[in-house]
Amino acid sequence: MSRPRLSQLVLVVLLLVLSACSSTAAPRGESDDASVPNAETAAAVAANTTGEASSTSDETASEAESESADEPATLVRYEEGDADYIFDQEALHTFELSLSEDDLAFLDADPTAEEYVEGSLSFEDETVAKVGIRYKGSIGAFVNCLTGANPLQPSGAKKCTKLSMKVKINWGDNPDQQFYGLKKLQLHSMNFDQSQMRDRLGYYLFREMGVPAPRATHARVMINGEYIGLFALIEQIDGRFTREAFDDGTGNLYKEVWPVDLNGDVIDDDGFRKGLKTNEDEDPSFEILRSFAEEVVEAGADGAPAVVEKRMDLDEIISYVVVDRTIRHDDGPFHFYCFRTPCFNHNYYFYEQPTDRTVHLIAWDLDNAFENIVRDANPITPLADAFGETSGDCKPVPYGAFQVPQISAACDPIIAAWATFDDEYDRLLQKFLDGPFSEDNVNTMLDTWSAQIAEATAEAHETHAGALAVTTWQSAITSLQAALEVARAGQ
Repeated sequence: MSRPRLSQLVLVVLLLVLSACSSTAAPRGESDDASVPNAETAAAVAANTTGEASSTSDETASEAESESADEPATLVRYEEGDADYIFDQEALHTFELSLSEDDLAFLDADPTAEEYVEGSLSFEDETVAKVGIRYKGSIGAFVNCLTGANPLQPSGAKKCTKLSMKVKINWGDNPDQQFYGLKKLQLHSMNFDQSQMRDRLGYYLFREMGVPAPRATHARVMINGEYIGLFALIEQIDGRFTREAFDDGTGNLYKEVWPVDLNGDVIDDDGFRKGLKTNEDEDPSFEILRSFAEEVVEAGADGAPAVVEKRMDLDEIISYVVVDRTIRHDDGPFHFYCFRTPCFNHNYYFYEQPTDRTVHLIAWDLDNAFENIVRDANPITPLADAFGETSGDCKPVPYGAFQVPQISAACDPIIAAWATFDDEYDRLLQKFLDGPFSEDNVNTMLDTWSAQIAEATAEAHETHAGALAVTTWQSAITSLQAALEVARAGQ
């Protein structure tokens, strides 16, 4: 056996001294120099230097591996967390968006383009480095907020402090990136909702009645370090949503695709494809939603209700009608606008479930709900007819303060079939009035949520000229509660 050379012994002594110094200079695990070994490791180094394998070195390596395994790995919470955290009803989260001044100017110049630019999202103490950011909305979201003159054809540059926004987490070269299980964040500005409660309350009521609908809460939003204001945070309707909401969530999801036109003809493949939001890359069949529409049309007025019972969850769809009509979601699927050709409805999703071939209507975009309960306050959205009624011989009829042409919803064979279930409607309406929509329950929700957002509302008013004043907001809450009482009494 060879003897260690003097230089090797000197190395051992130096390592022992350094180890002793480091143990007094910093506690274990907090050293600035992770390469400083302890005494046992120094002995192992000396043994290995002389070519002598040592049981001590084996034991030390084993202990080191064990200690390393016990140390927690750095956890990226947004990659591991669940969407329940984001939609926690007891929390008011803050989302910080950062993007270049040039990109922000690009977005502000034409919000209706809905083009993404690259930015980052910071949440609590973490940052998602690359996300897509854009403004979003249909006609109602941009009224009085752009420089263009025609409110029915929004155009021009941004002039409101805040506009509705979409943040795409799986942006660019990160198609699988998620944020607490989410691929997108929907942030609605609530610019025309002085109560700041329509989205959150409306989706809550749909969900409480067993209707597929997104979760909603409030959120503070900052852009480039500046507090922009309070937004409604709405759950994205996508494949992740369908997998959570339905027994089989692998089917086709369609946005604003009504399967029958107002001539009673089932739409073609292009009509289905244009609104497809899942399975886009799989050349999917549209047979389930198409066959439902074909069966309704072929059955005629007398046979269509039986098709609905077979192909839909009856309590679910009639509950949808109950909630929609009670809260006057007049800008939804029951409003067929005819200011352009062909007439159209919007603000809904259809989902088809493969296993049982059922179809489901999903509530969406409640910005204008609740406002026409007491009177037709909105000049564009009010419906001319009560649910199930028709007028104008099913031809476009001008209605509302702006005299926007519309066709009665019950001219559509699917909606006409839903309107035949009077007994089911009455039963579910009573369930709604006694439960989710009761005065005690709704007022409790409104009081709780108001306390949650009061400080953020005041902060926005103090930060931006023209932002909602606290007194105006409080008055709007009172007016909303009064309108809800009118809705209860009118049922």
